Amino acid sequence: MINNIKQLLKNTINKKYSEIIGSQQVNFTVERSNNDKHGDLSSNIALKLASILKKSPTVIAENIVKEIQNKNEIIENIEIVKPGFINFFIKNSYYQNIVEEVLSKNRKYKKTNLGKGKKIQVEFVSANPTGPLTIGHGRQAVLGDTISRILEWNGYEVTREYYFNDAGRQMRLLGESLYVRYMELLGEKLKIPVDGYEGEYIKDIAKSFVKKYGEKYKNKSTDKIFIDFATENIFVSIKNTLKRLNIVHDVFFNEKTLYENGKIDEVIKKMEQKGATYKSEGAIWFKTTEFGAEKDRVLVKKSGEPTYRLPDIAYHTEKLMQDYDQIIDIFGADHHATYPDVISALKVMDYDTSKIKVLLHQFVTLVRKNKKIKMSTRKGDFVTLDELIDIAGSDVVRYFFIMRNMDSHLNFDIDLAQKETDENPVYYLQYAHARIANVIKHSKLKGIESFEDGNIGLLKEKEEIDILKVISEFEGIMELCRITLEPMHLANYLHKLATCFHKFYQKHRVVTEDKELSKSRLKLIKSIKIIFSNCLSILGIEAPENM
Repeated sequence: MINNIKQLLKNTINKKYSEIIGSQQVNFTVERSNNDKHGDLSSNIALKLASILKKSPTVIAENIVKEIQNKNEIIENIEIVKPGFINFFIKNSYYQNIVEEVLSKNRKYKKTNLGKGKKIQVEFVSANPTGPLTIGHGRQAVLGDTISRILEWNGYEVTREYYFNDAGRQMRLLGESLYVRYMELLGEKLKIPVDGYEGEYIKDIAKSFVKKYGEKYKNKSTDKIFIDFATENIFVSIKNTLKRLNIVHDVFFNEKTLYENGKIDEVIKKMEQKGATYKSEGAIWFKTTEFGAEKDRVLVKKSGEPTYRLPDIAYHTEKLMQDYDQIIDIFGADHHATYPDVISALKVMDYDTSKIKVLLHQFVTLVRKNKKIKMSTRKGDFVTLDELIDIAGSDVVRYFFIMRNMDSHLNFDIDLAQKETDENPVYYLQYAHARIANVIKHSKLKGIESFEDGNIGLLKEKEEIDILKVISEFEGIMELCRITLEPMHLANYLHKLATCFHKFYQKHRVVTEDKELSKSRLKLIKSIKIIFSNCLSILGIEAPENM
């Protein structure tokens, strides 16, 4: 509807003022009104034209209204409000017809093919396989998967990728930590290495190691099997955790391959040839200060071991060699100083970085009884994502992680997450869907076997029109989600729709003695149910028929 009115206004000013406007851009808006008294939509087009036409905004608005009055079948009335806003009142019939469109399109209602033929890679989670996934990883996992679903809704071919950091110092520490716990089970007392991993999960892996190998690797601390065994066990755990959240990656890219296929050395060589590196104190440095950084960054330590930036750069050269139309990286806020260096290095090597889009999300704090829970992965003092799912359920976990915009710090309230009342936003949404399913089922017991012939023209009550207006916003919300890649907009929209439905349900009975009205309202709530089902599916959340 917004696009229809916007196009109508564009056509009008082109017809009346094209000679004066010429090639100038008129950046006007058409927005939904916050107050029904001011119509359904409002535009500032007259205000934007005033400086160009050298006329009063009110006069311009009057001329525009004269031109379009009664020329659009969906407009009931148009009014002008000082200092020149144009307000549009839309006919109820427009909203009523939405019911038929939703029912006919069903799962395809407002689905688009904007991305047809285009491929997008979305990389997310990519946690080091050194321990179970934490709630911080969980937010990124849900964001990445939901963004992928939004893109797929718009016809894009999406590849979900996980960068598997299975190389470097942290992996050696993981192997050493497992060795210590292994030796403890064999009666030896050793100390966990500095910065090693002390969580109970290491002890569990050690028990599995003893069960499989016995004393075969006693006093063989340098054997690579400790790293491999721990990595394999943890990674299986990570994939199982993600699966519980209905998240499955298409590709797992191993960092080790960058060393095995020579990509690490290739990057260093290319950057050296471009004059972007230098040696100092036995290390290889990247001249990041030439790209706006406060100081240069080490790419290779004096020990010969690369810092994490180098494999990240090499990994992105691999990405850019694929035939993706866009590459989306989702990182935690702690990467804000890292990813610009990666982009700078790629530019130095003449790679086109325009297709790379980086999304940063803020951190998560777990709250219970209004107190924050501290977490440390290495010390093992943390709540795992699995534990959070056990406590709150996968649907609640998914919704809570996207109900705030990714730029905002997120407090995950465990007490609220466990409530089965209207206070819990997930319960509030799912109950609306289940209630509709129950009413439709109940209607058959009341003798209404079918309501396909229901007259939508009977939907005239304020609460009915209010719901239909919210349904009409779905297309715009999905467009906003596609443009911003911010799932929060859809979460907020669903809450708004649920609120409208609950208000309607509290005031009006759906199935009454008036059979014709009952049929029209059954058509209405079925269309609402479809919207709920579609939105919950995009969010990766179950749409229950019973609660």
